[in-house]
Amino acid sequence: QVQLVESGGGLVQPGGSLRLSCEVSGFTLEHYASIGWFRQAPGKEREGVSCISTSDGNTYYADSVKGRFAISRDNAKNTVYLQMNSLQPEDSANYYCATDLGYSDYALPLSCKGYGMNRWGKGTLVTVSS
Repeated sequence: QVQLVESGGGLVQPGGSLRLSCEVSGFTLEHYASIGWFRQAPGKEREGVSCISTSDGNTYYADSVKGRFAISRDNAKNTVYLQMNSLQPEDSANYYCATDLGYSDYALPLSCKGYGMNRWGKGTLVTVSS
């Protein structure tokens, strides 16, 4: 069974950086799929942060994180990363990794809203506070 395990969250001061990792087992990133990062803060809806197409490496970023966050993948390690720079308090949330396993064919802007995403990790908490 496919498992996604996030790590790298923690407490960071405003302006700081964190790198999140999503380790995938039971599925190889060399197969066609969409995979990415979502976040949800208390009292707010889930938000797609950044996603990547494993087939061609195309990426998508929410406007709120463009220029600050960068998604990448290491196929050899079957891991997806999210480098988060210039973190602000509004970035505080539980961050989740999700993938569609290649079962759907939504374009990245839709898959990064959650469309077709059928396997989710349990999340890692990011808190940006002084």
